[in-house]
Amino acid sequence: MELNRIELLRDVFVWAYERSCLRYSITRKELGDPDPFRMRYRNAITETVTRIVRGCMDKTAAITWIREYARLSIPPEDQAHFIEAVERDIMSLHEGNIARHRIHQVEYETWHKTWH
Repeated sequence: MELNRIELLRDVFVWAYERSCLRYSITRKELGDPDPFRMRYRNAITETVTRIVRGCMDKTAAITWIREYARLSIPPEDQAHFIEAVERDIMSLHEGNIARHRIHQVEYETWHKTWH
């Protein structure tokens, strides 16, 4: 029978909220602060990685493309850091993270044969 008593529901809600806040806090500490450089150049990094994969570039062609893109599109003071960020993303690319760069499985598999 309904007695209009909400104490138990309130207690469960408060417990779940506090637990969620704690988990968020722990996760935030583990991940650290977002990298401002990567945030600023997120689209350019993604575009560069995607073009390398979709173009089935080997390592030599990719290095040339990355440097040329940086020279034409990135301010001189940020070019070295940009090149490093793109190279890091390319070297760590695998089937589990290709969606981050909007790369399809077939595109990745075709490129991967050329890359290795």
